[in-house]
Amino acid sequence: MVASPRTDKFAAHLRMLKDRSGRGYDRLGKEAGVSGSSLHRYCSGLSVPADYRVVHAFAKVCGASAEELRELHRLWALADTDRDVPAATVKEDPEPEAGAAADGAEVPAAEVPASPAPGDVTPAETVPERTAKPRRYRFPDKLSSRSAILAAVAAVVLVAGFVWMPVGSIAGDAPAADGELLYSPACKSVSMGQHDECVREVQTLLTRAEGRLAIDGDFGPETLRRLTAFQVLAGLPATNVVDDATKKALYARKVSMTTWSSARVAKRVREVFVEDPGTAVAVARCASFLDPLYVLPNTNGSRNWGVFQISDARLRELHGTPLRAFDPDWNIRAAHRLWSVRHDFHDWPSCEAALKSTSHSTPVPTR
Repeated sequence: MVASPRTDKFAAHLRMLKDRSGRGYDRLGKEAGVSGSSLHRYCSGLSVPADYRVVHAFAKVCGASAEELRELHRLWALADTDRDVPAATVKEDPEPEAGAAADGAEVPAAEVPASPAPGDVTPAETVPERTAKPRRYRFPDKLSSRSAILAAVAAVVLVAGFVWMPVGSIAGDAPAADGELLYSPACKSVSMGQHDECVREVQTLLTRAEGRLAIDGDFGPETLRRLTAFQVLAGLPATNVVDDATKKALYARKVSMTTWSSARVAKRVREVFVEDPGTAVAVARCASFLDPLYVLPNTNGSRNWGVFQISDARLRELHGTPLRAFDPDWNIRAAHRLWSVRHDFHDWPSCEAALKSTSHSTPVPTR
């Protein structure tokens, strides 16, 4: 794996949690269900775990708050994108090549200094040999009168064509409807990691559909979760990108993401899990923050859904679907069916381990 600034930020967040806990890698690893040596690699930035559940369990045993868990998931998702990226593409600020301006525009040859500036004396043996530059075609200094007339006519036709051509018809795109930014060529693709007005438009449309998220123009994990939930509720494939079908559904405004409040979810969990209501609510809060539309994507392409974050595999066993998993009552009752197999929370190992560790540890003082 290639180190990157995003991997470093993720590792720094892990180290902060570890240092604050006051515990060593081996003890934290035992409580989180992972080896101490693996935790050391993650905190050192040497590797990024493929499964976010490991990160979640580690953060929980360190006493991370809900806000810290959200930030940690954002950092993990960004660091995970660099897992298989070649080293050359990870640099944030590549050095401009000699003879090039900072913004990438070529510097005319006359502006490139032929010798060091005064005071910047370079030893003769370190001066690189000059290499021949490829010859470029030079246009004639003067055009014939006929050529000049033809060039002028062509320019007028070209400009007129661009003025007449409707926005969005470039490269075969459909024209952008009035006020529908996502149909413009600039928003042809909107996906994870993007930061622009196209993302802000998606977030605005999601909030109009009663989706709970911030409008900041940054396509991070929270936007991805809301987008996935919207696509499922709209009966569309969960593609992780804002494709044409999703744009149409967003602008149609026929999908509502209105759902239960966290208080109502907690109340229903207690009603269903009469055997151990307190632990059940704590597990649900650990898994999804009691959010019925919570989605957690995994690096292997699978996802976890709803209040109790039921996995794709478990959904198949329960004859459920992602859409059914977003029904909080169905999700809670399905989780109780899983619990009833052994009368424990073995299907949520990360949350169960975190609950056991926090119940036997001293609370972290707050400032």
